[in-house]
Amino acid sequence: MSTIVRFAPSPTGRIHIGNARTAILNWLFALKSGGQFILRYDDTDTARSTEDYARGIATDLAWLGINPARVEWQSRRFARYDAVADDLRARGFLYPCYETADELDRRRKRQQARGLPPVYDRAALKLTDDEKRAFEAQGRKPHWRFRLAQKQVEWTDLIRGPVHIDTANLSDPVLIREDGTYLYTLPSVIDDVDFGVTHVIRGEDHVVNTAVQIEITQALGGKVPSYAHHSLLTGADGKGLSKRLGSLSIGQMREDGFEAMAVVSHAALLGTSDNIHPCTDYAELVDGFDLHKLSRAPARFDETELKALNAKLLHMTGFDAVAARLPGKTEAFWLAVRGNIEKLADAEQWAAVIEGPVTPVVADEDRDFLAAARAALPAEPWDASTWKAWTEAVKTATGRKGKPLFMPLRLALTGLDHGPELAALLPLIGRNRVLDRLA
Repeated sequence: MSTIVRFAPSPTGRIHIGNARTAILNWLFALKSGGQFILRYDDTDTARSTEDYARGIATDLAWLGINPARVEWQSRRFARYDAVADDLRARGFLYPCYETADELDRRRKRQQARGLPPVYDRAALKLTDDEKRAFEAQGRKPHWRFRLAQKQVEWTDLIRGPVHIDTANLSDPVLIREDGTYLYTLPSVIDDVDFGVTHVIRGEDHVVNTAVQIEITQALGGKVPSYAHHSLLTGADGKGLSKRLGSLSIGQMREDGFEAMAVVSHAALLGTSDNIHPCTDYAELVDGFDLHKLSRAPARFDETELKALNAKLLHMTGFDAVAARLPGKTEAFWLAVRGNIEKLADAEQWAAVIEGPVTPVVADEDRDFLAAARAALPAEPWDASTWKAWTEAVKTATGRKGKPLFMPLRLALTGLDHGPELAALLPLIGRNRVLDRLA
């Protein structure tokens, strides 16, 4: 059977680094196994879901290099969910409950006061038909709970290992609200069955919910997929990430100038036994991908580390990969400056240094030295060897060497005390501009 995975965001906002990590792990698993990746919009909350958010999610995934084999929308499948719900009602798996939210809250508090777990007591199962009609005459509409088997549910998680959850310790989950709208669980299970999903890779906050989903899958006569629950990300301070932190959204990272593969590399390797390092494409990540490498301990996301990884990636990136984003720039320019940038936009700063105008920084004691350097400047054409030939001539003429030789030249030519190797910059600056800056 072909491997099929799914990534199921709700289009009620943009995806952040935590969501992206789940998507990337699913994508790597699909690539590794030669399987399919389904993008499924969990948009049953029609009041909050928007097409703009859906388009934003698709844009973010495309930027990350994720190309779904198919796209599904839950809002287009309500008829299917209704048919399954009717079948579950007919077979006694779904039962109506008439308690209000306040009544349920008071009941939970009474249970807790008695030292009992706040688990739903299935009081609705004892209602007679007359009692149900009386509630409905009052204007109450039922919400619908799934009747759990109250048994030990077991599976071998592909990350966490053997998992055992006794559903007798859980409340029968509400699958359908009073207004007839669906909560997440039932549509998700129906889709997994209908789409032939073989592996569900998601955050560990779904572990308990998995036991419920397995029981629903079995009630539907579907094949239970394999599950893998990865740890959640925390911030550098050890606290959980929130999608409300806009700086951690994938869209914001793109706007801030991060490279897609830096984000992918960081997300894919974070919390694994592999060292975090930049990968220029998915091939290396796929070769080393294994869910067993993922630790169960929370993984810390630190934007400072991402910035450093982004710089390392650019330092090893060839010109062809960035040429379209550097209009008018040459390969010689890129090779000269890439080792001194953290984000691609930083290259423009060095273009300004090369093309000018630049305010030379000249100490009084260096004026005669710079005049001698100007007199020793070789004729063009210039290449990578020009800097060495020129500085050797200046050394002979002035007797200077080391920092007293090189730093005044750098300050005069660039106005800065740091930057790319001058051997590479000099031919780009050109003789006329060098003469002007040394004057």
